[in-house]
Amino acid sequence: MVAPARSARPGPGDGTCPFCEGNEGQTPPETLALGRDGGEPDTPGWQVRVVPNLYPALERQEVVVHTPRHVETLADLAPEELGRLSEAWSLRAAAARDEGFPYVHAFVNEGAAAGASRPHSHSQLAWLREPPPAVTAETGSLRIEPELVVAERDGLVAAAAWAGRLPYELVIAPAGPESGAFESPLLSAALALLGDLVSRLRGLEGDVPFNAWLHDGPHWHLEVVPRLAVQAGLELGAELYVQTLDPLEAAARLRGD
Repeated sequence: MVAPARSARPGPGDGTCPFCEGNEGQTPPETLALGRDGGEPDTPGWQVRVVPNLYPALERQEVVVHTPRHVETLADLAPEELGRLSEAWSLRAAAARDEGFPYVHAFVNEGAAAGASRPHSHSQLAWLREPPPAVTAETGSLRIEPELVVAERDGLVAAAAWAGRLPYELVIAPAGPESGAFESPLLSAALALLGDLVSRLRGLEGDVPFNAWLHDGPHWHLEVVPRLAVQAGLELGAELYVQTLDPLEAAARLRGD
């Protein structure tokens, strides 16, 4: 896909933060706001706010601002904030379906090295006419090795990826196969677990940039890819990935063994 307008995106430190409460006029008009008790759209008082992406790569792409506070990592969001984030994702996915976009790709870019143009914690929703190739290629059941499990709670399992591309690559999924992520009562708990894992990772490696995304296939799951190494010609050209950290060691470190 070609999207020349993307080159005009601001850098992480450019100007005041348009995602902070009180700066609503610096974004396009909101498509959703949660938590505002009365008041006009595009005014303070919200808890989660969704606006169109000013520099979309696709036909429809939205930014979900996680909190009015200037929080720079998902790890610092409170449980109730993550719950509202789950609600916002679900509501906008339903709106996308109503408008003829049956698949929504939800993702988080945190840190400049992971592609974030703003430090204020946010995610994005890309509205798609069909599932992307990465999801349609997932034909079998999700592979989770017991020895790579990092945490199990609330009907979910988090594990180090058995064939990860980068150190500490993780997957978070319902314990049993389940479709329909945006309708699942487990989505909120999955985002809470994601916040917990990011916090653990930061405790081990410091301020780690990462990407996370939701694959809404037959066994929906979140994938988390910390950007702790540079992919070069072998990885990009041949799709042969050299792991510098054994997944068993990654899982042990994240468990605190």
